[in-house]
Amino acid sequence: MSTEGKVAGVTEWEEAIDGVLRSLRPGEVVTYGEVALEAGRPGAARSVGTFLAGSGGAYPWWRVVSASGRLVPGHEAEQARRLRREGVPVDEACGRVKLPKHR
Repeated sequence: MSTEGKVAGVTEWEEAIDGVLRSLRPGEVVTYGEVALEAGRPGAARSVGTFLAGSGGAYPWWRVVSASGRLVPGHEAEQARRLRREGVPVDEACGRVKLPKHR
């Protein structure tokens, strides 16, 4: 098995999450569960959150929300500011974005 292009200490799962997160474009909002599904592990939403929390801001974390559209607890103001700057409407009263019914 070739290890060419692999970063030492990075798992295949982390590489898969990395690929999904790097593909997000400005104004695009996804859930943790959608990232997990696209990365190949349906149901691993918490793992995606853990990955993002430990990434030191290396990824567009503000484009990822809970399944209900809830913003990141403790970072709602910053996340809302970044999303609005990308044209995403944010309901400040409830700290959520409106997600499409069918994704």
